[in-house]
Amino acid sequence: MALPQLLSLIELLPEFRELQEGVPGAGGRCVVGGLHGSSDAVLIAGLAGVLHGRFFVVVSDDIADSERWLADLTTLVEPEAVAFYPPRESFGEAEAHAEIAGERVETLERIGRGDLRIVVTTSRALLERTQLPRALASARLEIRKGDTRRLEELASHLESIGFERVPMVEDVAQFSVRGGIFDIYSFGMAEPVRLEFWGDEISELRHFDLLTQRSTRGAELALVLPVDGQITAGDAEPERSSIRALFPPDTLLVVPQGTHLRPEMERTWAEAQHHIDLARRRGEDTPSRDELFEAPEVTLRAIAGFGAIDLSGEQASIDFPFLPPEEIGRDMKRLKQVVADGIPTVILCDNAGQAERLDELLNDDRVSPASLAIGVLDGGFVVPPRGDNFYGYRVLTDHEIFRRERRFRRARRYTTGTALESLTALKPGDYVVHLEHGVGIYRGIEKMFVRESTVEVAVIEYEAGDRLNVPLYRIDQIERYRSADDITSDTAPPRLHSLGGKRWASQRDKTRAAIQEMTVELLDLYARRKVATRPAHVPDTVWQRQLESSFLFEDTPDQRTATTDVKAIWSGHGQWIASLSVTSAMVRPRSLCARHSRRCNPGVRWWFWSRRPFLPTSTRGRSATGWRTFRSTSRPSADFSRPKSRPRFSPT
Repeated sequence: MALPQLLSLIELLPEFRELQEGVPGAGGRCVVGGLHGSSDAVLIAGLAGVLHGRFFVVVSDDIADSERWLADLTTLVEPEAVAFYPPRESFGEAEAHAEIAGERVETLERIGRGDLRIVVTTSRALLERTQLPRALASARLEIRKGDTRRLEELASHLESIGFERVPMVEDVAQFSVRGGIFDIYSFGMAEPVRLEFWGDEISELRHFDLLTQRSTRGAELALVLPVDGQITAGDAEPERSSIRALFPPDTLLVVPQGTHLRPEMERTWAEAQHHIDLARRRGEDTPSRDELFEAPEVTLRAIAGFGAIDLSGEQASIDFPFLPPEEIGRDMKRLKQVVADGIPTVILCDNAGQAERLDELLNDDRVSPASLAIGVLDGGFVVPPRGDNFYGYRVLTDHEIFRRERRFRRARRYTTGTALESLTALKPGDYVVHLEHGVGIYRGIEKMFVRESTVEVAVIEYEAGDRLNVPLYRIDQIERYRSADDITSDTAPPRLHSLGGKRWASQRDKTRAAIQEMTVELLDLYARRKVATRPAHVPDTVWQRQLESSFLFEDTPDQRTATTDVKAIWSGHGQWIASLSVTSAMVRPRSLCARHSRRCNPGVRWWFWSRRPFLPTSTRGRSATGWRTFRSTSRPSADFSRPKSRPRFSPT
């Protein structure tokens, strides 16, 4: 692998050994220069690998540079060893953005457990004072199957650390109680968990899906973390402190090139007072600036007690020999000349598809000495040769070669329930459909006493005033009623079904039969497509691959998958059913259009028909055979019109 090789390479440099032996202790400072591209991240990752007992904090001026550091370090070291502590979006205490609030509390919790080696943050985040560092130890909970807890005490604790009690959990920092079933969705959880109590004992602990509210799989541990700014401890609020309260005494502070801590902290200090004054003029009860932020002088004095590695390069005591990489400018001939100069070269690619294209471009006429690896760094660099035993090293990145912007993709930490599929989207009087009983009228949520507990149920009224009580944990069986036309005062309401009647069962059986009929037709259609033959399109040429690699922006994973699937179809190796939906109207990947622009009519579209399996309320827009056409917005050419056997109808 090339990336561990980068760390091994930098450890061979005498400048690295000098820095390792003279790493600054408490209050010390070392200025390092000669760094280019992402060599600064490689340096810190290498130090973290050899200094096992030290904790690193990288402090940047802005979030963009912090995310660059986070992305580079995540590529170079184990992702579990690096975390980001972002600043709050606003200058108030509560963080409205769940992703930011969750990342903050999860990073603090991992620092307290000692799981992290490197924390990336900003100078503003260092100034912020929060309840979390002091309250985290007493507020966090670890819940396991078999634990003994009183349900009322657990609910009271969750409310005291900022959780909202709701009828049904749909978002993070919420919990619900339905008899002996206790649902929790906390920061630190990939999925919400469901606790089932038998008396005071937790008999079952399982994850569940927010959309369907159904249990999915067993869980071994439920970690519950508090909500910042909403923690209460009786009559007194927890003491606020900075993230520095969790840093060990031997912390190494890393100040990247271009970072100016004092000016940025002073600007944040002044801007915070301005926003607090504006909030108070609007009548908001806002804590003072001294409660929410530390004064810059206090923070600067405190971090001066840590060892610091300054990467600015100004009056450097250790100067590394790194050089910026050569400019390629999308010129493949220039790239081949550069990698053939005798210096070992590795080219980092964002994905396997890009690596394959570059491999074909570099080896089209002769074998290239450059090696390719999957991994992304922000910028390349060159280590020049030294003596007879060190031949140097060159690191290039595909986005620099093709002059593309690098994208930072971070997956969402938390999911939310879909409003249209939840009870909160319904109001009393709405028409709903129950899976087993048909169309009824939603009458709201009520509480029922079952044995010795209280259960919340959704009430549905049916024909003749019959009422059905649906427990909220079976809410996945209810769906809002939908029809071809909106229900208004001028239209007739849908006819209600009766509990225990046969009409709903009959309609459902007819629908199942129609779906089975449609399935048989689709299977026949795709079977005939699979055995049909046609001339395959020519495979990609060098020009095609170079064109695809030169686009300014990287393809998303979905775009790469779509392009690969459509290429497989065009080459005769793919299956329509695996790649395209029958309701799709148009497929035109940009790279394929570029290649076939001179041969393909710009009006080419794929046309599909879908049989409607449900029982329609009208025949508007449908033919006698029940086929409906899906069309693209652009007008197709005459040469590619639909088969004459299918009559043309406008889409509804």
